[in-house]
Amino acid sequence: MNHHTSIIGRAFALAGALLLGACVGTPSAPPTAALGSLEGARIATPTAGGTAELVYLSGPMDPVKLERMNAAAPNVRCVIAATPDEALRLAPTAQGADGRLCTSEFLAAADRLVWVQSPSAGVAWLLAREGVKEREEIVVTNMQGVHGPAIAEHVFGMLLTLTRDIGFHQRPDQRGKWSRQGSGREAIALSGRTMLVVGLGGIGREVARRAKGFDMEVHATRRSRREPPVYVDRQGTATDLEEFLPLADVVVLAVPLTEETDGMIDARALGLMKPGAYLVNIARGRVVDTDALVAALESGRLAGAALDVTDPEPLTPGHPLWEMPNVVITPHVASRASLTSDRRDALLEANLRRFGAGEPLLNVVDKAAGY
Repeated sequence: MNHHTSIIGRAFALAGALLLGACVGTPSAPPTAALGSLEGARIATPTAGGTAELVYLSGPMDPVKLERMNAAAPNVRCVIAATPDEALRLAPTAQGADGRLCTSEFLAAADRLVWVQSPSAGVAWLLAREGVKEREEIVVTNMQGVHGPAIAEHVFGMLLTLTRDIGFHQRPDQRGKWSRQGSGREAIALSGRTMLVVGLGGIGREVARRAKGFDMEVHATRRSRREPPVYVDRQGTATDLEEFLPLADVVVLAVPLTEETDGMIDARALGLMKPGAYLVNIARGRVVDTDALVAALESGRLAGAALDVTDPEPLTPGHPLWEMPNVVITPHVASRASLTSDRRDALLEANLRRFGAGEPLLNVVDKAAGY
């Protein structure tokens, strides 16, 4: 190998490594800047250049993590409230709090509260609590983007279980059998198929990025018109949903639960989907009309459904969805992963630092919009 060939080889290797990193990321937790969004960012309270003493109330936290959070900002004291009674007792001292502590009683007592950090991306449950939406001074932040990688992997785990007929081969009655015929449903390849991601937020972007890695045509809808990411081939807004549904072989729901999205995928929407398409729901169960979904699956209109969320939730024993061979159900566990915990901690740490410094917080929720 001559010198020039060696240089060219190294250049291609480097370019390949960079491209791979851009497509699939690295196994370590990403920089905090990659986790949070400054869109709509707000300062929770002035801190006189980071000198004002502040208290953030948290639920149970191990000592190592507590030390890390207390080190995030020298003027913010992270205090553990181990029980609801303790949280209520400490409420008057708190300027910031974990959303799980924010009962109506807590909010009534926490008259100094200016920041609530949701432990989840969805905040419908939190905004429904009396005092959160009504008190303009309370800034709500969420964990949007934190769960994206783990949930996106879960999407494809469930989807491949259906499209590759893996579920059939894992059934207890198939153990010990070399049955190449499978369930009788034709296995399909995702390559060349079209995926529609409904809701191109933090989770939706991770799903879309991986879909492109499967060599799929990627369509997406999002709440506002802006330049699409390079891995999205066609993009529209919520008003374009009916135009996009008939084009997709796979529809993935990744929208927050709001008044607009509650029941969005109803009998009409399911009827617009391409015959033989798959529906994946990792949003909230109430985004889909369950009775209409059952009807679409029973009629053969849909080839299958992958559900990490259901309505009702938990899904009741004996519900028809449990018995359908073309349905994969997991009990709202798509976000669970060590990576998710690392990313959640990194975002909380970043927001504690910003809170103490009097800087705009990451992932500020538009309380009127609900996300």
